[in-house]
Amino acid sequence: MVDLSIDCAGIKSPNPFWLASAPPANSGGQVQRAFDAGWGGAVWKTLGQPIQNVSSRFGGHDVRGVKAAGFNNIELITDRSLEVNFREIYETKKKYPKHAIIASLMVETREEWKDIIKRSIDAGADGLELNFGCPHGMCERGMGSAVGQEPKVNQEITSWAVEYSTVPVLVKLTPNVSDILPHGMAARRGGAHGVSLINTIKSIISVDIDRFVPEPRVGGLSTNGGYCGAAVKPIALHMVAQLARHKEFGLPISGIGGVSNWRDAVEFILLGSSSVQVCTEVMLRGYGVVEDMIDGLESYMKSHGFSTIAEMVGKAVPQYSEWANLDLNYETVAKIDPQKCIGCQLCVAACQDGAHQCIHPQGSDLAKKLGLTVLGAGPAGERVPVIDESECVGCNLCKIVCPVPDCISMVEVDNGYAPTTWNEHVSQGKDLRPKKGAH
Repeated sequence: MVDLSIDCAGIKSPNPFWLASAPPANSGGQVQRAFDAGWGGAVWKTLGQPIQNVSSRFGGHDVRGVKAAGFNNIELITDRSLEVNFREIYETKKKYPKHAIIASLMVETREEWKDIIKRSIDAGADGLELNFGCPHGMCERGMGSAVGQEPKVNQEITSWAVEYSTVPVLVKLTPNVSDILPHGMAARRGGAHGVSLINTIKSIISVDIDRFVPEPRVGGLSTNGGYCGAAVKPIALHMVAQLARHKEFGLPISGIGGVSNWRDAVEFILLGSSSVQVCTEVMLRGYGVVEDMIDGLESYMKSHGFSTIAEMVGKAVPQYSEWANLDLNYETVAKIDPQKCIGCQLCVAACQDGAHQCIHPQGSDLAKKLGLTVLGAGPAGERVPVIDESECVGCNLCKIVCPVPDCISMVEVDNGYAPTTWNEHVSQGKDLRPKKGAH
């Protein structure tokens, strides 16, 4: 048996999957349905002085037939009264005492912070998330990312919240900075019990090329919004890992950004997240996506010998290093399995035009000149490409574009050179393996 329950900065939930502060966590009815579906926690849509939202407010970035691979919004915080929100938080917590409810908050003055924190805790919130990340609308009013981009302001407001709160305080960090470390450390100095990241990335999702107006269009104008969805996961993983590996940081992390399935969640956990927040995937697919996330996570834990989530947290962090510490003598080459190849030759085009010109059509003049042949006939016959291993630098592009799982593999080569990093080469003069050909 595996135990999916977690404790993220003192906030406990039956599993690590939380709804992020967004439309799916806008009301008590929604959060309760989410809990019934299997979600372990919910970060309530940000509370503050209610605002007026615009219409329309969402935009999607489609990639080669994949709808909304990236997503953009210009929606602000709650447009419902605080009284209604607090009543629904109370009712939901009473009905689901074992699930985590975190109140996301965004106000301006110290007195407003004091008041809204007390009311959130009185309503039953298990924790607070300080929204220092919103990159549109609210930042123009001196809140959201306007706070998150200024470490001194971040630290000061965090210290207010910690002073007034009797429950754990998470600081939600903005990715719209050049380096996440000063902002995470500011939250730490302010006394935060943990951080959550990333919030959305400032962006323009697209342009209506007939009306000459960016999307989403509000009458004849638009504005920049917050970019999220599957496309932002690599950025989020980097920022989570940057904090997780920093020796002086040491705070629990709630990971956010592009989580679409259980594998994404596992990656965030392995890079240091104690909980994982999801927004866009729920908006696109519904609360039921959590069932596969839970099943997949359980199966992964069993297959890898993990009993608890805590055993997984940060497992990949020690292997995240600087480029100068990588072994420059480690070498791989690409191998094509002719039994799996379908002869699409996407790898040929990618290698010839975008990489190192080492994959060739079988039977081509250059392949004949180099004496390159396919070992073992396959269903694709003469359409199976051949690889000039003397020129292959192991860049991995062919494997990335190949549509057939495990058709192309990157195989380690014993080149006779001892492991050597760039730092060792510069400081100690250690030998580097010869470069291949013109590359």
